[in-house]
Amino acid sequence: MKIRYDTYCGLYCGACAVLIANENDEVQKKAKEWDVKPEEIKCFGCKSNVTAIYCKSCEMRQCAKKKQVEYCYECDDYPCSRLKEFPDDKYPHRSTVLKNLESIRNRGLAQWLAEQKMRWCCPKCKTRFSWYDKVCKNCGDKLYNCEQEEKDISK
Repeated sequence: MKIRYDTYCGLYCGACAVLIANENDEVQKKAKEWDVKPEEIKCFGCKSNVTAIYCKSCEMRQCAKKKQVEYCYECDDYPCSRLKEFPDDKYPHRSTVLKNLESIRNRGLAQWLAEQKMRWCCPKCKTRFSWYDKVCKNCGDKLYNCEQEEKDISK
C-alpha cells in the first residue's frame, strides 16, 4: 500500500512517530512501548485506507471526506472554527497546520512535501525524525522539534 504524507488539515504525516514506525517495520516495538495493540497503530497516512486509532475518528478528516475536498483550504468554510482550534497547546505538532495549508495552496504539494521532508530530517546526518524527538536517534545531534517550533511561532 502506498504511504501518504499529506493530510486534509495540513499536518505532515512523514514526521508522525506512528507512520515512521510503520515504515521502519517497528510497529510491534512501538506498540509495546506505548502499551497499545499493534493493529491500533498500523497506518499508511491520513489519506490512506489504513489509519491508526488516533486518526480514524479525526473530525477534520471525516469532514473533508464528507465534503469531498483534498485539503481544508478547498472548503467554502475555510478556515473553519474546528481548524482554527486544532493547533492548541496540548499538541504542538498542530501549530503549523494553517501555515502548511497556505504553503500547499500557494506553492503546490510537491514543493511542500520536499520542504517538509528536509525539515523533518536531522541537519547533520539526514535521518528522519518525528515531531517530538529531541535528539537524533542516529547521530545524537540536538533537533529542532515541534515544541520549539511552536514557541517560535507564538513569539
